[in-house]
Amino acid sequence: MCRSCDLLVHYGHSCLVPIQNTEGIALLYIFVSININISHFVDCIRDNFNPPCKVGLVSTIQFVSSLQAARKSLEESGLEIILPQCKPLSPGEILGCTSPQLGDSCDAVVYLGDGRFHLESLMIHNPAVKAYQYDPYSRKFTREHYDFDVLMKNRKKAVDVARKCTTFGLIQGTLGRQGNIKIVEELERRLESKNKKFVRVLLSEIFPDKLAKFEEVDCWVQVACPRLSIDWGVEFPKPLLSPFELAVALDEELERRLESKNKKFVRVLLSEIFPDKLAKFEEVDW
Repeated sequence: MCRSCDLLVHYGHSCLVPIQNTEGIALLYIFVSININISHFVDCIRDNFNPPCKVGLVSTIQFVSSLQAARKSLEESGLEIILPQCKPLSPGEILGCTSPQLGDSCDAVVYLGDGRFHLESLMIHNPAVKAYQYDPYSRKFTREHYDFDVLMKNRKKAVDVARKCTTFGLIQGTLGRQGNIKIVEELERRLESKNKKFVRVLLSEIFPDKLAKFEEVDCWVQVACPRLSIDWGVEFPKPLLSPFELAVALDEELERRLESKNKKFVRVLLSEIFPDKLAKFEEVDW
């Protein structure tokens, strides 16, 4: 479709694919910036946090410029403002599947934006950090929570069902940077080692009615967006696992072996695995 073009303009989103990585066509990213009442946003934070509190500010790309402006005003009030970064995203920017792990760098974190999808990404990555939301449209400042018990219960149930399955469907996402072929190939290798049958399917969108056409598949594993399994996995009649969950399902003795050897372990929910993220867990050997 774009082979006859000299320039491709990407309007509104982040620069997830570096412009130097495109072949045969020039690429220009134009970020959208939505103006808000920054003074009201700043006043809300000042009214709820006192110096020397360390406050993290995050948002989507549309409001990142507002974070920078608010940071300057808040630091003049004595607050320590942090704009955490998960490269290649901009400082303070988060996605629905990608958020920085804050550790003890912040006492609290404020999400600037409407809705909960991106905010939940932040809370999933940082279950111990107090999360707040400022909606720039309603101008409401609220304390937010996430039900981790329900999350773990639903995902454990899906993994337990998957352990009894014999035929798996591997979904390779075709949107943007989704569908990592190396992950798909590794999952195929693990399934083959357990003598499991599988079929690979390429999909841009994942819906129950699409998957229902594959009647022979007992369990689905999607290499696309982890939030598909976390948020909507329970809506599918058959288990819809993430790659990590499949690894657990194929090796159900993992935690038991660790316990039998008196080894300590922690369970961490991650959408992406990078050295700097794992380095924050100094006590873990991985």
